[in-house]
Amino acid sequence: MIIGASLKTYFSHARTLTWVSAVAAILDDHPARDRVTAFVAPQFPSIPGALELAGRLAVGAQDIAVHDVGAYTGEVSGAVLAELGCRYAEVGHAERRRMFGETETVVSAKTHAALRNGLIPVVCVGEDDEAGIDAAIATCADQVRSALADAGDAGVRGAVVVAYEPLWAIGAPAPATPDHIRAVCSGLRAQSGIVDREVSIIYGGSAGPGLLSQISDDVDGLFLGRFAHDPRAVRDILDEVDALSG
Repeated sequence: MIIGASLKTYFSHARTLTWVSAVAAILDDHPARDRVTAFVAPQFPSIPGALELAGRLAVGAQDIAVHDVGAYTGEVSGAVLAELGCRYAEVGHAERRRMFGETETVVSAKTHAALRNGLIPVVCVGEDDEAGIDAAIATCADQVRSALADAGDAGVRGAVVVAYEPLWAIGAPAPATPDHIRAVCSGLRAQSGIVDREVSIIYGGSAGPGLLSQISDDVDGLFLGRFAHDPRAVRDILDEVDALSG
């Protein structure tokens, strides 16, 4: 089971390291530790410090540059992220698409950048509105295929995590319904261009404790946001993983 968390820009550097230390300790002592792959994506400057404290907790980045080297002021390359010890790179989050104008072309280039540098891209997909399950599956499948296109054309393959985050559920008081999540994720997994790839599908979008036990048959984990700000919430989710395995 994959449990990921993006801290966005909510935490200071000091609070980030406190959180990482606490979650790493929880993970190290938890009976579900060998059944979980957990990662956190802090702000860029906190990555080195997080790596020193992370233990079993993998560290990723919230973004990645299209290019690996060159005159690209302000960018952070996949080559450097990999050199530091990162294992994941988030791409295509709805906030990046909306606030920074990232297109499907950019998302594909960033996914390729992650894969060619040995990182696991966490490709965020989701429909804009509650338009039904079939429409959601079609939209998300198109987004995944587009994200994998550049890497596929270059013959670059590797593990990919798809984070299903319906835009209408991001920042909402509650996630999408379990039935909706299960139907979309199971349908997405069966789509051409996805079923034959090394793809794991996790759910984000106001995900938190209590959800995994309702959707675990059709997802490979959760992508957490603000509901994981308290490390005890991560422990609660690990308890769910343990109960599901019992």
